[in-house]
Amino acid sequence: MAKQKKQRFEGIVYSTDDSYAYEMNNEQDVDTLPVQQQKLKIQLDKKSRKGKVVTIVDGFIGREEDLEDLAKLLKQKCGVGGSAKNGEILVQGDFKLKIHEILKILGYQVKLVGG
Repeated sequence: MAKQKKQRFEGIVYSTDDSYAYEMNNEQDVDTLPVQQQKLKIQLDKKSRKGKVVTIVDGFIGREEDLEDLAKLLKQKCGVGGSAKNGEILVQGDFKLKIHEILKILGYQVKLVGG
């Protein structure tokens, strides 16, 4: 209980003002941009992954649920695992060209990054 209270009122130590009302910083949900307006970048990465390659799709703007749905579709089409968080989709393996084609067919603006 104490941990929840601390997280809720983080930043306030003590106020002697009787009329003080704490204003919570409510984050508003970002609406997902239409498919045609999304500008996605695809790149390969193997840093801090013990030399294993992952394909990163970056630049998605929208709700976390929509990002996870797109990640699920890409992982199913490639037949591998991965994850989606913070506007980024990680797909295990080198599927840069395959993901590029899938996203082009779906109508996304896609750009290949890196060599």
